[in-house]
Amino acid sequence: QVQLVESGGGSVQAGGSLRLSCVASRYTASDNSMGWFRQAPGKQREGVAVIYNGYGRTYYADSVKGRFTISQDNAKNTIYLQMRSLKPEDTAMYYCATGPYRDCRGGGGACLKEVMFGRWGQGTQVTVSA
Repeated sequence: QVQLVESGGGSVQAGGSLRLSCVASRYTASDNSMGWFRQAPGKQREGVAVIYNGYGRTYYADSVKGRFTISQDNAKNTIYLQMRSLKPEDTAMYYCATGPYRDCRGGGGACLKEVMFGRWGQGTQVTVSA
């Protein structure tokens, strides 16, 4: 069974940086998009950054634009989330996910939705202190 395993989470002070990694045991024909989501205590899981491989479109949540960058290394079956200028409100469990859609033109509101993704990792915790 294909697995996604996240790493790189931890505790950091506000203004610091972290890079999350997500390794897929293998990519399949159903893995045409990759993304990062997060869930803070008491809140719903939200899309943070996604990439659709058909045309390389990327979408970011407004709250992380300019601070987070999603990237991938297909040779290593790995996706990354570089996080800079971290804020306490970035504290959450971060999940990587893959999905079957090669493209999405609905804008960030639609393309960052969980329903677009079907395979999920177990998550890695990020804690940002003030």
